[in-house]
Amino acid sequence: MQPEGERLQKVIAAAGVASRRVAENLIAEGRVSVNGEVVEALGRRVDAEKDEITVDGVPVQIDTSRRYVLLNKPTGVVSSMLDERGRPDLSQYVDKYEERLFNVGRLDAETAGLLLLTNDGALAHVLAHPSFGVAKTYVAKVAGNVNPATVQQLLDGVDLEDGRIAADKVRLLESSRGESLLELTLHSGRNRIVRRMFDAVDHPVLELVRRSFGPLHLGTLPSGRTRELSGVELGGLLGIARSAGANARSGPDSSQEDTTD
Repeated sequence: MQPEGERLQKVIAAAGVASRRVAENLIAEGRVSVNGEVVEALGRRVDAEKDEITVDGVPVQIDTSRRYVLLNKPTGVVSSMLDERGRPDLSQYVDKYEERLFNVGRLDAETAGLLLLTNDGALAHVLAHPSFGVAKTYVAKVAGNVNPATVQQLLDGVDLEDGRIAADKVRLLESSRGESLLELTLHSGRNRIVRRMFDAVDHPVLELVRRSFGPLHLGTLPSGRTRELSGVELGGLLGIARSAGANARSGPDSSQEDTTD
């Protein structure tokens, strides 16, 4: 038992996982781990800055100074907190939060959909850096009637000026009247990769929406609206960060941010 720090059940309750009494039951049932070790003693104390807590295997964010917000970015908005050219930017969506939030990766102005806003630099670095390969799913409306051979071509890979790239998954949702709707998943972080892939198969993008990013899904969130992440969603993100060994707090590497759209 650690002589210093907060009691484990109090920390779990402060993180919004459960009430203190329920947290005590979770500990007694062996469903809570600290730094990979199952805890059954209610007197356990933890350090919110160093210790890693999981409940039923799902990581818990015990640093209450961190905030995680999901935005359904509309088209016409640039992925910047302050646009030097005076275009609509992300500042309008973060003004109501006390924390200084920044965007994880970018979507270009013509691309709509899921964008994560946070003040967690270590997590942002993992999610945005191409080397960690976080999967992203897009729905694209493209010009022309796409056939199964083109779908297979996207899965097999297309040659671009910066190398060959293949989609992880492609699903043709609709094709009629000279337009097609497809769902495409990939983990590349290359700039404007989705648009360039469709250009390479002669089906330029007309509209593009990012529907998911790692364990996060846009769902029914209206365009231009924000919501905070659920505990399950946050646990999924923390799991990615921890598996990548990104436990040290640091700022995002902006030169390597995801710009996949």
